Amino acid sequence: MNNMSRRMDFLNGLINNLKEQNLYGELPVLSTDQKNRVVLNGREVLMMCSNNYLGFANHPRLRAAAKQAIDKWGLGTGAVRQIAGTMEIHNQLEEMLAEYKHTEASLVFVAGIAANRGTIQAIMGEEDVIISDELNHGSIIDGVRLTKSARKIYPHLDTDGLENALRETKDARRRLIVTDGVFSMDGDIAPLDRIVELAEEYDAMVMVDDAHGDGVLGKDGRGIVDHFGLEGRVDIDMGTLSKAFGCLGGYIAGRKELREYLINTARSFIFTTAHPPAVAAAAMEAIKMIRDEPRHLRQLWDNTRYFKKGMTELGFDIGHSSTPITPVMAGGSRSAVELSKGLFEEGLFAKPIVFPLVARDKARVRINLSAQHTRDDLNEALRIFEKAGKSMKLV
Repeated sequence: MNNMSRRMDFLNGLINNLKEQNLYGELPVLSTDQKNRVVLNGREVLMMCSNNYLGFANHPRLRAAAKQAIDKWGLGTGAVRQIAGTMEIHNQLEEMLAEYKHTEASLVFVAGIAANRGTIQAIMGEEDVIISDELNHGSIIDGVRLTKSARKIYPHLDTDGLENALRETKDARRRLIVTDGVFSMDGDIAPLDRIVELAEEYDAMVMVDDAHGDGVLGKDGRGIVDHFGLEGRVDIDMGTLSKAFGCLGGYIAGRKELREYLINTARSFIFTTAHPPAVAAAAMEAIKMIRDEPRHLRQLWDNTRYFKKGMTELGFDIGHSSTPITPVMAGGSRSAVELSKGLFEEGLFAKPIVFPLVARDKARVRINLSAQHTRDDLNEALRIFEKAGKSMKLV
């Protein structure tokens, strides 16, 4: 064994720790495109945990737009956007996103985590305070940790707790309230209307991570800001192109000065190569599609209501979700892992979510509905859940 091998032996212990906590997993491998039924690890299964909400990830219109962009612009950009990576198509996408979100401007990042990390780090300093929901996404938590700002964590969805935090931080230079729009583990929605009221009363900024609301909530899928009728009252609207729009990337929408500042200060923007033009073209096509073809959004919500009703009638605990994210509560981590394995054996793929991602007694299998699911798909899923649930005495 050489010296490098000995130095890296500690990794085996870390891997074993992950296995003991039910946190270790191999990467599932698809042999098909992303759709309602896929071949995964060599087996055809119902895909029930993808973020492909509208079924756009493999849609012919997006494929065609991407191919045309490759013919015109090539494959890669070859540079970060500050040097030579910004093509006309990137600016066109950002203009379209701003118009879609009814904001002055937008800025696209390579991923949602980059948008959250880069924005929070850029605008908040050591004289400031960040006030965050306790169940915010890990990318928000990472962004907060990258700053020297003081922080206050308020109980999940608790606007009284938020108001207390605002009272306690009145002497800060700047305050930023940051929250998920739709919480990714539970599928519940932030009370953004009340959050904005409190922010205006106490002179604080509001940033919302709308990754799971984009393309899902509001008119034409404009997200949680539109859902609550708060246009022009949310300072920073973070969204994603990677979920409902079937592409890749995150973005920030807001005032033009915000975009101008982030271009020059957000490290996760400055030091990442620009999107391939094919991705930008496909994203623009997705925005056009959600306006041109509202049936996709209607189908998503029809499927969501049908599946939730069926699971409730079977006796499953599906939490308090009001979105396509549907947590099927299993109790402890081992139970969630066992449920996921049982579902896969019957032809349904859905990943377990376990501690420390959720509380020890709140492990679950998380279902994400899609507009691509047919009624036959959903009936089959309900049958499989019923069989697995009865065998584990969950129902």
